[in-house]
Amino acid sequence: MIRSALIFCFFLLPNALFAQDVLRVATWNPELSRKGPGLLVRDILSGKDAQVSHAIAHIENINPDVILLTGIDTDFDGHTARALAAAFTQAGAEYPYVLSRISNAGLATGRDLNKNGILGEQQDAQSFGAFHGQGGLALLSRLPIDVDGLRDFSTLLWRDLPDARLPNSYFDAQDLDVLRLSSSSHWDVPITWGLKSLNLLAFYATTPVFDGDEDRNGWRNADEIAFWRHYLDGRIDTPAPTGPFIFLGDANLDPNDGGGHHADMQQLLADPRLQDPQPRAQFAASIANDTHTGDAALDTADWDDPVPGNLRVDYVLPSAEFTVVATGVEWSNSSNAEGPLFRHGLVWVDLARP
Repeated sequence: MIRSALIFCFFLLPNALFAQDVLRVATWNPELSRKGPGLLVRDILSGKDAQVSHAIAHIENINPDVILLTGIDTDFDGHTARALAAAFTQAGAEYPYVLSRISNAGLATGRDLNKNGILGEQQDAQSFGAFHGQGGLALLSRLPIDVDGLRDFSTLLWRDLPDARLPNSYFDAQDLDVLRLSSSSHWDVPITWGLKSLNLLAFYATTPVFDGDEDRNGWRNADEIAFWRHYLDGRIDTPAPTGPFIFLGDANLDPNDGGGHHADMQQLLADPRLQDPQPRAQFAASIANDTHTGDAALDTADWDDPVPGNLRVDYVLPSAEFTVVATGVEWSNSSNAEGPLFRHGLVWVDLARP
């Protein structure tokens, strides 16, 4: 009888742990990237790297249940993400579920994508990167991740996206045979909240600048964002989620200011299947550029002035059936001799069970 009771409690325990009524979901680009493969793992394991230590402390202070980190170096076996999760454990914050896959950044294509007659440059990779996997995604979660149910769209060719807006007469057929849409990663990740499942639509898009008149980065950024509308519309071969979902990540696009095709961000924010909780921060309002046209309190990144300046590029957008309880953008004041350690604020949203 006692043994039966113990077994019963064992099976109840996971549901009790993950059945909270309010879920805090966050995304942050702490730019945890180094100049070569393995260097970030080294810095995490050392326990002495200031940027890593301050990043852990900042996340621990906000205490999200699920956080998507963008701009973090990745590797084939997930060593970097697991090392970071272990560092959180040492700091007293548990993230037992981790997902990371190597990003497209720095992956050689064998093509001269910047059309300068030289092969093998960083600009010729799937997206700019000093090595394969630089600046990708890592998901840390207190809720179980359904890894077997993961839908990874990172290998989708750009030309295969419905209504793809390829630069006119810039890429040849051989380029398009290998060029992926996703500059880093596009994931649909199922996680379990109590007895129910919800999907995280996670990604990190390319910057829409640093190109020429062909606007290849601008159009790629726009299509990386448009992918999600096509996915929800059922225009991608893989069926879209039928239950609640949360769109989150670094779109590298402001709906009003900076470079890029703002209409694509505006369309996503206006999609009736989503809601924009508009996380705000007074700090962001205090650093607004004179030329800023959008609501500066919503901004999530502070780059060099006057261009591009401060912009809203990081998003947590829950589907319409969620009730938003609270929101925020938390900025770290950590700095060193070169200036602030982090140029992005951490975006978080508290959601009641749908």
